[in-house]
Amino acid sequence: MPDSAPTSAPSPAPHNGERHLALRRVAIDTWHENVAYLHRDCEVYRAEGFQALSKVEVRANGRRILATLNVVDDASIVACQQLGLSEDAFRQLGVEPGHLVAISQAERPESMSALFRKIAGERLGRDEFLSIVRDIASLRYSKIELTAFVVACNRSELDREEVYFLTEAMVATGRRLDWKEPLVVDKHCIGGIPGNRTSMLVVPIVAAHGLLCPKTSSRAITSPAGTADTMEVLARVELPFDQLAGIVREHRGCLAWGGTADLSPADDVLISVERPLSIDSPGQMVASILSKKIAAGSTHLVLDMPIGPTAKVRSMPEAQRLRRLFEYVAHRMHLSLDVVITDGRQPIGSGIGPVLEARDVMRVLQNDPDAPNDLRQKALRLAGRMIEADPDVRGGDGFAIARDILDSGRALVRMNALIAAQGMQGERAFDHQHPALGALVVEVCASNSGVVSSIDNYQIARIARLAGAPKVKAAGVELLRKLGEPVRAGEPLYRIYADYPSDLEFARQASARASGYLIGTSGDVPQVFVEF
Repeated sequence: MPDSAPTSAPSPAPHNGERHLALRRVAIDTWHENVAYLHRDCEVYRAEGFQALSKVEVRANGRRILATLNVVDDASIVACQQLGLSEDAFRQLGVEPGHLVAISQAERPESMSALFRKIAGERLGRDEFLSIVRDIASLRYSKIELTAFVVACNRSELDREEVYFLTEAMVATGRRLDWKEPLVVDKHCIGGIPGNRTSMLVVPIVAAHGLLCPKTSSRAITSPAGTADTMEVLARVELPFDQLAGIVREHRGCLAWGGTADLSPADDVLISVERPLSIDSPGQMVASILSKKIAAGSTHLVLDMPIGPTAKVRSMPEAQRLRRLFEYVAHRMHLSLDVVITDGRQPIGSGIGPVLEARDVMRVLQNDPDAPNDLRQKALRLAGRMIEADPDVRGGDGFAIARDILDSGRALVRMNALIAAQGMQGERAFDHQHPALGALVVEVCASNSGVVSSIDNYQIARIARLAGAPKVKAAGVELLRKLGEPVRAGEPLYRIYADYPSDLEFARQASARASGYLIGTSGDVPQVFVEF
Protein backbone atom coordinates (compact mmCIF):
# COMPACT_ATOMS: atom_id res chain seq x y z
CA MET A 1 0.00 0.00 0.00
CA PRO A 2 1.20 3.60 -0.53
CA ASP A 3 2.45 5.57 2.45
CA SER A 4 -0.41 7.36 4.18
CA ALA A 5 -1.04 10.88 2.87
CA PRO A 6 -1.57 13.81 5.23
CA THR A 7 -4.79 15.72 4.78
CA SER A 8 -2.92 19.00 4.92
CA ALA A 9 0.68 20.12 4.88
CA PRO A 10 2.65 23.36 4.96
CA SER A 11 3.84 24.95 1.73
CA PRO A 12 7.09 23.49 0.41
CA ALA A 13 9.93 25.38 1.99
CA PRO A 14 12.69 26.91 -0.13
CA HIS A 15 15.97 25.00 0.35
CA ASN A 16 19.21 26.15 -1.25
CA GLY A 17 17.18 28.34 -3.59
CA GLU A 18 14.85 25.45 -4.60
CA ARG A 19 11.42 24.40 -3.42
CA HIS A 20 11.40 20.88 -2.02
CA LEU A 21 8.64 18.31 -1.63
CA ALA A 22 8.32 15.30 0.66
CA LEU A 23 8.92 12.05 -1.20
CA ARG A 24 6.15 9.49 -1.31
CA ARG A 25 6.39 5.92 -2.60
CA VAL A 26 3.44 5.15 -4.89
CA ALA A 27 2.96 1.39 -5.13
CA ILE A 28 2.47 1.21 -8.90
CA ASP A 29 4.59 -0.95 -11.20
CA THR A 30 5.16 1.14 -14.36
CA TRP A 31 7.57 -1.39 -15.97
CA HIS A 32 10.73 0.19 -17.33
CA GLU A 33 9.36 3.73 -17.08
CA ASN A 34 10.03 6.06 -14.17
CA VAL A 35 6.86 7.96 -13.28
CA ALA A 36 6.51 10.95 -10.93
CA TYR A 37 3.19 12.09 -9.45
CA LEU A 38 2.23 15.67 -8.50
CA HIS A 39 -1.08 16.94 -7.21
CA ARG A 40 -2.72 19.44 -9.56
CA ASP A 41 -2.99 21.98 -6.72
CA CYS A 42 0.67 21.68 -5.72
CA GLU A 43 2.31 25.14 -5.69
CA VAL A 44 5.44 23.76 -7.37
CA TYR A 45 3.36 22.25 -10.17
CA ARG A 46 1.62 25.58 -10.85
CA ALA A 47 4.74 27.73 -10.46
CA GLU A 48 6.99 25.65 -12.71
CA GLY A 49 4.48 25.27 -15.53
CA PHE A 50 4.71 21.47 -15.65
CA GLN A 51 2.55 19.47 -18.05
CA ALA A 52 1.33 15.91 -17.77
CA LEU A 53 3.57 13.38 -19.59
CA SER A 54 6.49 15.83 -19.70
CA LYS A 55 9.93 14.71 -18.53
CA VAL A 56 11.06 15.93 -15.11
CA GLU A 57 14.27 15.61 -13.12
CA VAL A 58 14.06 14.55 -9.46
CA ARG A 59 17.06 15.13 -7.15
CA ALA A 60 17.96 14.08 -3.62
CA ASN A 61 21.23 13.43 -1.75
CA GLY A 62 23.33 14.10 -4.83
CA ARG A 63 21.40 11.56 -6.90
CA ARG A 64 18.99 12.27 -9.74
CA ILE A 65 16.53 10.38 -11.88
CA LEU A 66 14.43 11.31 -14.90
CA ALA A 67 10.72 10.53 -14.83
CA THR A 68 7.52 11.06 -16.77
CA LEU A 69 5.13 13.36 -14.90
CA ASN A 70 1.57 12.27 -14.10
CA VAL A 71 -0.82 14.80 -12.58
CA VAL A 72 -3.36 13.60 -9.99
CA ASP A 73 -6.41 15.12 -8.32
CA ASP A 74 -6.72 12.59 -5.50
CA ALA A 75 -4.85 13.49 -2.32
CA SER A 76 -4.94 9.83 -1.23
CA ILE A 77 -2.46 9.13 -4.04
CA VAL A 78 -0.22 12.15 -3.42
CA ALA A 79 -0.86 15.26 -1.33
CA CYS A 80 -0.18 18.83 -2.40
CA GLN A 81 3.20 19.03 -0.68
CA GLN A 82 4.41 15.62 -1.79
CA LEU A 83 6.11 14.16 -4.83
CA GLY A 84 5.18 10.55 -5.60
CA LEU A 85 7.44 8.09 -7.40
CA SER A 86 6.53 4.74 -8.96
CA GLU A 87 8.18 1.57 -7.63
CA ASP A 88 11.20 1.49 -9.99
CA ALA A 89 11.79 5.23 -9.74
CA PHE A 90 11.63 5.11 -5.94
CA ARG A 91 14.23 2.34 -5.81
CA GLN A 92 16.54 4.17 -8.19
CA LEU A 93 16.49 7.40 -6.18
CA GLY A 94 17.40 5.43 -3.06
CA VAL A 95 16.01 7.65 -0.28
CA GLU A 96 13.32 7.03 2.34
CA PRO A 97 9.69 8.22 2.19
CA GLY A 98 9.38 11.74 3.59
CA HIS A 99 12.84 12.78 2.43
CA LEU A 100 12.90 16.23 0.81
CA VAL A 101 13.41 16.09 -2.94
CA ALA A 102 13.70 18.75 -5.65
CA ILE A 103 11.93 18.58 -9.00
CA SER A 104 12.54 20.56 -12.18
CA GLN A 105 11.80 20.27 -15.85
CA ALA A 106 14.25 17.97 -17.62
CA GLU A 107 16.42 19.33 -20.37
CA ARG A 108 15.55 18.33 -23.92
CA PRO A 109 17.56 15.22 -24.95
CA GLU A 110 20.61 16.16 -27.02
CA SER A 111 19.81 13.43 -29.54
CA MET A 112 16.38 14.79 -30.47
CA SER A 113 17.60 16.20 -33.79
CA ALA A 114 19.02 12.79 -34.72
CA LEU A 115 15.71 11.16 -33.78
CA PHE A 116 13.83 13.54 -36.09
CA ARG A 117 16.23 12.65 -38.92
CA LYS A 118 15.53 8.94 -38.43
CA ILE A 119 11.77 9.62 -38.32
CA ALA A 120 12.22 11.36 -41.69
CA GLY A 121 13.80 8.19 -43.06
CA GLU A 122 17.41 9.37 -43.14
CA ARG A 123 20.43 7.16 -42.52
CA LEU A 124 22.26 7.81 -39.23
CA GLY A 125 25.95 7.48 -38.40
CA ARG A 126 27.86 6.08 -35.44
CA ASP A 127 27.82 9.25 -33.31
CA GLU A 128 24.10 9.81 -33.87
CA PHE A 129 23.19 6.27 -32.78
CA LEU A 130 25.46 6.62 -29.75
CA SER A 131 23.74 9.87 -28.80
CA ILE A 132 20.25 8.36 -29.17
CA VAL A 133 21.09 5.16 -27.27
CA ARG A 134 22.80 7.10 -24.49
CA ASP A 135 19.66 9.19 -23.98
CA ILE A 136 17.47 6.05 -24.10
CA ALA A 137 19.60 4.29 -21.48
CA SER A 138 19.44 7.42 -19.28
CA LEU A 139 15.61 7.34 -19.56
CA ARG A 140 15.58 10.78 -21.20
CA TYR A 141 13.03 9.67 -23.81
CA SER A 142 9.31 9.55 -23.13
CA LYS A 143 7.36 6.46 -24.23
CA ILE A 144 6.07 8.48 -27.20
CA GLU A 145 9.63 9.35 -28.30
CA LEU A 146 10.78 5.76 -27.77
CA THR A 147 7.90 4.51 -29.88
CA ALA A 148 8.78 6.98 -32.62
CA PHE A 149 12.36 5.66 -32.72
CA VAL A 150 11.30 1.99 -32.78
CA VAL A 151 8.71 2.56 -35.50
CA ALA A 152 11.10 4.69 -37.57
CA CYS A 153 13.77 1.97 -37.45
CA ASN A 154 11.17 -0.61 -38.44
CA ARG A 155 9.57 1.43 -41.25
CA SER A 156 12.80 2.48 -42.97
CA GLU A 157 14.70 -0.74 -42.27
CA LEU A 158 18.19 -0.20 -40.90
CA ASP A 159 21.01 -1.08 -43.28
CA ARG A 160 23.70 -3.41 -41.98
CA GLU A 161 26.07 -0.57 -41.10
CA GLU A 162 23.35 1.11 -39.03
CA VAL A 163 22.65 -2.19 -37.24
CA TYR A 164 26.35 -2.38 -36.38
CA PHE A 165 26.33 1.22 -35.07
CA LEU A 166 23.20 0.50 -32.99
CA THR A 167 24.74 -2.68 -31.53
CA GLU A 168 28.00 -0.90 -30.75
CA ALA A 169 26.14 1.94 -29.01
CA MET A 170 24.01 -0.44 -26.94
CA VAL A 171 27.16 -2.19 -25.67
CA ALA A 172 28.91 1.12 -24.94
CA THR A 173 26.12 2.48 -22.71
CA GLY A 174 26.20 -0.35 -20.16
CA ARG A 175 28.57 -2.58 -18.24
CA ARG A 176 30.84 -4.90 -20.23
CA LEU A 177 32.06 -7.99 -18.41
CA ASP A 178 35.54 -9.43 -18.75
CA TRP A 179 35.96 -12.97 -17.46
CA LYS A 180 39.74 -12.94 -18.10
CA GLU A 181 39.47 -16.08 -20.22
CA PRO A 182 40.07 -16.50 -23.96
CA LEU A 183 36.96 -18.65 -24.51
CA VAL A 184 33.55 -17.71 -23.08
CA VAL A 185 30.64 -19.52 -24.75
CA ASP A 186 26.92 -18.80 -24.85
CA LYS A 187 23.80 -19.97 -26.64
CA HIS A 188 20.72 -17.98 -27.60
CA CYS A 189 17.49 -18.59 -29.49
CA ILE A 190 15.77 -15.80 -31.43
CA GLY A 191 12.52 -16.93 -29.76
CA GLY A 192 8.97 -17.71 -30.74
CA ILE A 193 9.00 -21.46 -29.97
CA PRO A 194 7.20 -22.52 -26.74
CA GLY A 195 8.92 -25.05 -24.48
CA ASN A 196 12.34 -24.45 -26.02
CA ARG A 197 14.29 -24.78 -22.75
CA THR A 198 17.52 -26.06 -24.30
CA SER A 199 19.63 -23.52 -22.36
CA MET A 200 18.91 -25.35 -19.09
CA LEU A 201 20.45 -28.48 -20.63
CA VAL A 202 23.21 -26.89 -22.68
CA VAL A 203 24.71 -24.91 -19.77
CA PRO A 204 25.32 -27.88 -17.42
CA ILE A 205 26.62 -29.98 -20.34
CA VAL A 206 29.19 -27.47 -21.58
CA ALA A 207 30.10 -26.40 -18.02
CA ALA A 208 30.75 -30.06 -17.15
CA HIS A 209 33.03 -30.19 -20.20
CA GLY A 210 34.96 -27.27 -18.70
CA LEU A 211 33.88 -24.37 -20.88
CA LEU A 212 32.89 -21.10 -19.21
CA CYS A 213 29.19 -20.44 -19.89
CA PRO A 214 27.71 -17.54 -17.85
CA LYS A 215 24.09 -17.74 -19.00
CA THR A 216 22.11 -14.65 -18.02
CA SER A 217 18.58 -14.89 -19.34
CA SER A 218 15.46 -12.76 -19.51
CA ARG A 219 12.05 -13.30 -18.04
CA ALA A 220 9.08 -13.90 -20.29
CA ILE A 221 7.45 -10.83 -21.78
CA THR A 222 4.94 -12.27 -24.22
CA SER A 223 5.76 -16.00 -23.87
CA PRO A 224 4.51 -18.49 -21.23
CA ALA A 225 8.01 -18.85 -19.76
CA GLY A 226 11.54 -17.57 -20.22
CA THR A 227 14.65 -19.45 -19.12
CA ALA A 228 14.79 -17.37 -15.93
CA ASP A 229 11.12 -18.14 -15.13
CA THR A 230 11.67 -21.88 -15.55
CA MET A 231 14.97 -21.97 -13.67
CA GLU A 232 13.22 -20.11 -10.83
CA VAL A 233 11.13 -23.26 -10.24
CA LEU A 234 14.40 -24.96 -9.24
CA ALA A 235 16.61 -22.20 -7.85
CA ARG A 236 16.94 -18.49 -7.13
CA VAL A 237 17.69 -16.47 -10.25
CA GLU A 238 17.80 -12.89 -8.92
CA LEU A 239 21.31 -12.77 -7.51
CA PRO A 240 23.67 -9.89 -6.69
CA PHE A 241 26.23 -9.61 -9.46
CA ASP A 242 29.22 -10.39 -7.20
CA GLN A 243 27.57 -13.63 -6.06
CA LEU A 244 26.71 -14.49 -9.65
CA ALA A 245 30.31 -13.95 -10.75
CA GLY A 246 31.55 -16.17 -7.92
CA ILE A 247 29.20 -18.99 -8.99
CA VAL A 248 30.39 -18.71 -12.59
CA ARG A 249 34.04 -18.90 -11.61
CA GLU A 250 33.53 -21.90 -9.30
CA HIS A 251 31.06 -23.92 -11.37
CA ARG A 252 31.92 -22.68 -14.90
CA GLY A 253 28.36 -21.51 -15.50
CA CYS A 254 25.09 -20.13 -14.17
CA LEU A 255 21.41 -19.89 -15.12
CA ALA A 256 20.25 -16.56 -13.77
CA TRP A 257 18.18 -13.50 -14.53
CA GLY A 258 20.29 -10.85 -16.27
CA GLY A 259 18.59 -7.79 -14.80
CA THR A 260 21.18 -7.26 -12.06
CA ALA A 261 24.19 -7.02 -14.39
CA ASP A 262 23.31 -3.73 -16.20
CA LEU A 263 24.13 -5.28 -19.58
CA SER A 264 22.93 -3.22 -22.57
CA PRO A 265 20.39 -1.27 -20.45
CA ALA A 266 18.95 0.52 -23.50
CA ASP A 267 17.75 -2.84 -24.82
CA ASP A 268 15.38 -3.39 -21.89
CA VAL A 269 13.92 0.09 -22.41
CA LEU A 270 13.41 -0.48 -26.14
CA ILE A 271 11.80 -3.89 -25.52
CA SER A 272 9.22 -2.20 -23.28
CA VAL A 273 7.74 -0.54 -26.39
CA GLU A 274 8.68 -3.11 -29.06
CA ARG A 275 6.78 -6.01 -27.51
CA PRO A 276 3.38 -4.30 -26.99
CA LEU A 277 3.57 -3.17 -30.64
CA SER A 278 4.67 -6.67 -31.79
CA ILE A 279 7.60 -5.03 -33.58
CA ASP A 280 10.63 -7.27 -33.95
CA SER A 281 12.45 -5.91 -37.00
CA PRO A 282 15.60 -7.76 -38.12
CA GLY A 283 17.93 -4.88 -37.31
CA GLN A 284 16.59 -4.33 -33.82
CA MET A 285 16.58 -8.09 -33.16
CA VAL A 286 20.24 -8.41 -34.15
CA ALA A 287 21.29 -5.40 -32.07
CA SER A 288 19.29 -6.60 -29.06
CA ILE A 289 20.71 -10.13 -29.02
CA LEU A 290 24.33 -9.39 -29.91
CA SER A 291 24.67 -6.37 -27.61
CA LYS A 292 23.58 -8.44 -24.60
CA LYS A 293 25.95 -11.30 -25.44
CA ILE A 294 28.95 -9.07 -26.13
CA ALA A 295 28.30 -7.05 -22.96
CA ALA A 296 28.14 -10.33 -21.00
CA GLY A 297 31.71 -11.09 -22.11
CA SER A 298 30.92 -13.86 -24.61
CA THR A 299 33.57 -14.65 -27.22
CA HIS A 300 31.66 -17.49 -28.95
CA LEU A 301 27.90 -17.64 -29.51
CA VAL A 302 25.72 -20.43 -30.91
CA LEU A 303 22.50 -18.89 -32.23
CA ASP A 304 19.39 -21.05 -32.58
CA MET A 305 17.22 -19.80 -35.47
CA PRO A 306 14.00 -21.87 -35.77
CA ILE A 307 12.07 -21.93 -39.08
CA GLY A 308 8.38 -22.82 -39.30
CA PRO A 309 4.94 -21.65 -40.44
CA THR A 310 4.26 -19.99 -37.06
CA ALA A 311 7.86 -19.22 -36.02
CA LYS A 312 9.45 -15.77 -36.23
CA VAL A 313 11.27 -16.88 -39.39
CA ARG A 314 8.96 -18.55 -41.92
CA SER A 315 11.26 -19.53 -44.83
CA MET A 316 14.83 -20.51 -45.67
CA PRO A 317 15.51 -17.37 -47.79
CA GLU A 318 14.37 -15.22 -44.87
CA ALA A 319 16.59 -17.23 -42.50
CA GLN A 320 19.63 -16.81 -44.76
CA ARG A 321 19.13 -13.04 -44.98
CA LEU A 322 18.88 -12.79 -41.20
CA ARG A 323 21.89 -15.08 -40.76
CA ARG A 324 24.06 -12.86 -43.00
CA LEU A 325 23.07 -9.78 -40.98
CA PHE A 326 23.92 -11.50 -37.68
CA GLU A 327 27.25 -12.68 -39.09
CA TYR A 328 28.19 -9.24 -40.44
CA VAL A 329 27.57 -7.46 -37.13
CA ALA A 330 29.15 -10.24 -35.04
CA HIS A 331 32.29 -10.12 -37.22
CA ARG A 332 32.54 -6.34 -36.80
CA MET A 333 32.13 -6.76 -33.01
CA HIS A 334 34.79 -9.53 -32.89
CA LEU A 335 32.32 -12.18 -31.73
CA SER A 336 32.62 -15.72 -33.12
CA LEU A 337 29.11 -16.70 -34.23
CA ASP A 338 27.65 -20.07 -35.25
CA VAL A 339 24.07 -19.72 -36.55
CA VAL A 340 22.12 -22.99 -36.49
CA ILE A 341 18.84 -23.21 -38.40
CA THR A 342 16.45 -25.51 -36.52
CA ASP A 343 12.94 -26.98 -36.72
CA GLY A 344 10.38 -24.40 -35.60
CA ARG A 345 7.21 -26.09 -36.85
CA GLN A 346 5.94 -26.88 -33.35
CA PRO A 347 6.72 -26.42 -29.63
CA ILE A 348 9.73 -28.27 -28.20
CA GLY A 349 9.15 -30.80 -25.44
CA SER A 350 5.79 -31.59 -23.91
CA GLY A 351 5.39 -28.79 -21.36
CA ILE A 352 4.55 -25.12 -21.87
CA GLY A 353 4.84 -23.09 -18.66
CA PRO A 354 7.53 -22.90 -15.91
CA VAL A 355 6.79 -26.07 -13.87
CA LEU A 356 5.96 -28.17 -16.93
CA GLU A 357 9.13 -27.03 -18.70
CA ALA A 358 11.23 -27.66 -15.58
CA ARG A 359 9.80 -31.19 -15.51
CA ASP A 360 10.93 -31.74 -19.12
CA VAL A 361 14.43 -30.44 -18.35
CA MET A 362 14.90 -32.59 -15.26
CA ARG A 363 13.58 -35.68 -17.05
CA VAL A 364 16.20 -35.20 -19.77
CA LEU A 365 18.98 -34.63 -17.23
CA GLN A 366 17.95 -37.75 -15.29
CA ASN A 367 17.70 -39.84 -18.47
CA ASP A 368 14.08 -40.58 -17.65
CA PRO A 369 12.28 -42.79 -20.21
CA ASP A 370 9.49 -40.20 -20.33
CA ALA A 371 11.88 -37.39 -21.27
CA PRO A 372 10.89 -35.58 -24.50
CA ASN A 373 13.30 -36.78 -27.17
CA ASP A 374 13.03 -33.64 -29.32
CA LEU A 375 14.25 -31.47 -26.42
CA ARG A 376 17.06 -33.93 -25.64
CA GLN A 377 18.28 -34.15 -29.24
CA LYS A 378 18.15 -30.42 -29.89
CA ALA A 379 20.02 -29.62 -26.66
CA LEU A 380 22.71 -32.21 -27.46
CA ARG A 381 23.29 -30.80 -30.93
CA LEU A 382 23.47 -27.21 -29.70
CA ALA A 383 25.79 -28.23 -26.86
CA GLY A 384 27.90 -30.16 -29.34
CA ARG A 385 28.33 -27.06 -31.52
CA MET A 386 29.41 -25.09 -28.44
CA ILE A 387 31.88 -27.78 -27.33
CA GLU A 388 33.47 -27.67 -30.79
CA ALA A 389 34.59 -24.11 -29.97
CA ASP A 390 37.12 -25.83 -27.69
CA PRO A 391 40.40 -25.91 -29.66
CA ASP A 392 41.12 -29.38 -28.25
CA VAL A 393 37.93 -30.84 -29.77
CA ARG A 394 37.94 -32.03 -33.36
CA GLY A 395 35.11 -30.71 -35.56
CA GLY A 396 32.18 -33.12 -35.63
CA ASP A 397 33.00 -34.71 -32.24
CA GLY A 398 30.94 -32.29 -30.14
CA PHE A 399 27.65 -34.20 -30.27
CA ALA A 400 29.22 -37.45 -29.02
CA ILE A 401 31.01 -35.61 -26.20
CA ALA A 402 27.78 -33.84 -25.16
CA ARG A 403 25.84 -37.13 -25.26
CA ASP A 404 28.43 -38.84 -23.06
CA ILE A 405 28.27 -36.00 -20.51
CA LEU A 406 24.47 -36.26 -20.40
CA ASP A 407 24.21 -40.06 -20.39
CA SER A 408 26.88 -40.44 -17.70
CA GLY A 409 25.02 -38.16 -15.28
CA ARG A 410 27.76 -35.50 -15.21
CA ALA A 411 25.36 -32.87 -16.57
CA LEU A 412 22.87 -33.67 -13.79
CA VAL A 413 25.62 -33.37 -11.17
CA ARG A 414 26.60 -29.97 -12.58
CA MET A 415 22.97 -28.79 -12.67
CA ASN A 416 22.47 -29.81 -9.05
CA ALA A 417 25.64 -27.91 -8.12
CA LEU A 418 24.31 -24.79 -9.85
CA ILE A 419 20.95 -25.14 -8.08
CA ALA A 420 22.70 -25.46 -4.71
CA ALA A 421 25.00 -22.51 -5.41
CA GLN A 422 22.19 -20.22 -6.57
CA GLY A 423 19.92 -21.40 -3.74
CA MET A 424 17.35 -24.16 -4.05
CA GLN A 425 13.69 -23.11 -4.14
CA GLY A 426 11.74 -24.55 -1.22
CA GLU A 427 12.81 -27.13 1.32
CA ARG A 428 12.92 -30.13 -1.01
CA ALA A 429 14.39 -30.77 -4.42
CA PHE A 430 12.04 -30.48 -7.40
CA ASP A 431 10.14 -33.74 -7.96
CA HIS A 432 10.08 -34.15 -11.73
CA GLN A 433 7.92 -37.28 -11.45
CA HIS A 434 5.17 -35.59 -9.43
CA PRO A 435 5.51 -31.80 -9.82
CA ALA A 436 2.89 -29.55 -8.27
CA LEU A 437 0.84 -28.63 -11.34
CA GLY A 438 -2.22 -26.38 -11.44
CA ALA A 439 -5.12 -27.86 -9.51
CA LEU A 440 -7.66 -27.09 -12.25
CA VAL A 441 -7.42 -29.11 -15.47
CA VAL A 442 -9.28 -29.26 -18.77
CA GLU A 443 -8.49 -31.39 -21.81
CA VAL A 444 -8.76 -30.12 -25.38
CA CYS A 445 -9.76 -32.94 -27.71
CA ALA A 446 -9.61 -33.59 -31.44
CA SER A 447 -12.78 -32.85 -33.36
CA ASN A 448 -11.98 -35.42 -36.07
CA SER A 449 -9.68 -38.37 -36.70
CA GLY A 450 -6.45 -38.15 -38.65
CA VAL A 451 -2.87 -37.02 -38.20
CA VAL A 452 -1.66 -33.86 -36.43
CA SER A 453 -0.69 -31.76 -39.44
CA SER A 454 -0.11 -28.36 -37.81
CA ILE A 455 0.53 -26.87 -34.38
CA ASP A 456 0.33 -23.09 -34.04
CA ASN A 457 3.18 -21.95 -31.77
CA TYR A 458 1.59 -18.57 -31.14
CA GLN A 459 -1.85 -19.91 -30.21
CA ILE A 460 -0.51 -22.61 -27.87
CA ALA A 461 1.66 -19.99 -26.15
CA ARG A 462 -1.32 -17.65 -25.86
CA ILE A 463 -3.49 -20.36 -24.27
CA ALA A 464 -0.74 -21.15 -21.74
CA ARG A 465 -0.48 -17.47 -20.82
CA LEU A 466 -4.25 -17.15 -20.43
CA ALA A 467 -4.06 -20.11 -18.03
CA GLY A 468 -1.73 -18.02 -15.85
CA ALA A 469 1.82 -18.76 -17.01
CA PRO A 470 4.43 -17.52 -16.25
CA LYS A 471 3.23 -15.63 -13.15
CA VAL A 472 1.46 -18.77 -11.95
CA LYS A 473 4.36 -21.18 -12.25
CA ALA A 474 2.18 -24.31 -12.10
CA ALA A 475 -0.06 -23.13 -14.96
CA GLY A 476 0.40 -23.98 -18.62
CA VAL A 477 -0.23 -26.53 -21.34
CA GLU A 478 0.86 -30.18 -21.52
CA LEU A 479 1.06 -31.43 -25.10
CA LEU A 480 -0.18 -34.99 -25.64
CA ARG A 481 0.20 -35.11 -29.44
CA LYS A 482 2.96 -33.79 -31.72
CA LEU A 483 3.27 -33.33 -35.49
CA GLY A 484 2.66 -36.46 -37.56
CA GLU A 485 1.09 -38.43 -34.70
CA PRO A 486 -2.30 -40.13 -35.27
CA VAL A 487 -5.34 -39.12 -33.21
CA ARG A 488 -8.98 -40.21 -33.10
CA ALA A 489 -11.93 -37.87 -32.73
CA GLY A 490 -12.53 -37.17 -29.03
CA GLU A 491 -8.99 -38.06 -27.96
CA PRO A 492 -7.09 -35.35 -26.03
CA LEU A 493 -4.56 -33.16 -27.87
CA TYR A 494 -3.36 -31.30 -24.76
CA ARG A 495 -4.24 -30.46 -21.16
CA ILE A 496 -4.56 -26.97 -19.74
CA TYR A 497 -3.50 -26.46 -16.09
CA ALA A 498 -4.53 -23.44 -14.02
CA ASP A 499 -4.80 -22.43 -10.38
CA TYR A 500 -7.71 -20.01 -10.72
CA PRO A 501 -11.17 -20.68 -12.25
CA SER A 502 -11.13 -17.39 -14.21
CA ASP A 503 -7.74 -18.24 -15.78
CA LEU A 504 -8.94 -21.71 -16.72
CA GLU A 505 -12.08 -20.30 -18.31
CA PHE A 506 -10.14 -17.71 -20.33
CA ALA A 507 -7.82 -20.45 -21.63
CA ARG A 508 -10.70 -22.84 -22.31
CA GLN A 509 -12.61 -20.23 -24.31
CA ALA A 510 -9.51 -19.39 -26.35
CA SER A 511 -8.90 -23.07 -27.11
CA ALA A 512 -12.57 -23.51 -28.11
CA ARG A 513 -12.26 -20.67 -30.62
CA ALA A 514 -8.94 -21.96 -32.00
CA SER A 515 -7.26 -25.03 -30.52
CA GLY A 516 -3.96 -24.35 -32.29
CA TYR A 517 -4.09 -27.84 -33.84
CA LEU A 518 -5.08 -28.94 -37.34
CA ILE A 519 -5.90 -32.60 -38.02
CA GLY A 520 -5.27 -33.82 -41.58
CA THR A 521 -3.18 -36.44 -43.32
CA SER A 522 0.52 -37.23 -43.14
CA GLY A 523 0.94 -35.47 -46.48
CA ASP A 524 -0.27 -32.22 -44.89
CA VAL A 525 2.58 -32.07 -42.36
CA PRO A 526 4.88 -29.20 -43.42
CA GLN A 527 8.44 -30.06 -44.31
CA VAL A 528 11.31 -27.99 -43.02
CA PHE A 529 14.93 -27.83 -44.10
CA VAL A 530 17.14 -27.64 -41.02
CA GLU A 531 20.84 -27.98 -40.34
CA PHE A 532 20.54 -30.95 -38.04
